Amino acid sequence: MAILVHGFPSGTVSASKIGADLPELADRIGTTMGWQAICPRMRGCGKSEGDFSLAGWVADVDAAVSYALTEFVDSSIWIVGFGTGGAVGLTAATQSERVQGAAVLATPADFVDWANRPDQLIVHSRKVGAIKDPNFPQDRKGWRNELQLVSTVDAARSFSQKPLLVLHGSEDELVPALDARAVADAHAGADLRIINGAGHQLRHDPRALAMLLGWLDRQSQL
Repeated sequence: MAILVHGFPSGTVSASKIGADLPELADRIGTTMGWQAICPRMRGCGKSEGDFSLAGWVADVDAAVSYALTEFVDSSIWIVGFGTGGAVGLTAATQSERVQGAAVLATPADFVDWANRPDQLIVHSRKVGAIKDPNFPQDRKGWRNELQLVSTVDAARSFSQKPLLVLHGSEDELVPALDARAVADAHAGADLRIINGAGHQLRHDPRALAMLLGWLDRQSQL
């Protein structure tokens, strides 16, 4: 069972559309590997209620894990996250013993840059539709603190006893490849793959998807 976690909306992909292409990947996982896969939409995105917060997204992934454990009782759980989805997915994975492993693609090491510019992030979130309530967040300090507390590096360190794939493009224009190395180093046993010439949108890179599916298939046979 794979839980696919989408990234954060951008100027080119709004909150209403982010993650809309993941069911295609879920179908491919089901067809080629015989796995089940679900694609939750994080709060503020798609038709999901609520407004974006980093801790809220961690809670959403945790809820998806709980759902998977209830509906697919005998399945092992693997989390695959893209961009910000990798960070919140891995953070949620550290909170469940039933999650067997995880893969993070084009994922930042932390959100310090966001935490240093919270007002700009709020403006951006409103622009792309991830924050719809004009009064949200009411607790701006708490909302900002979440950006400091969620760290892919810290989550990778806590996840060190379970398999982790770290995939990144050498030409990622949004998240430097050094972030991927920091995450892999924190885990100490991660399978780090830097794809030469690839950018940030690894979801649409056939090499990245081939590596991801191959890795998941090998892990399932161990």
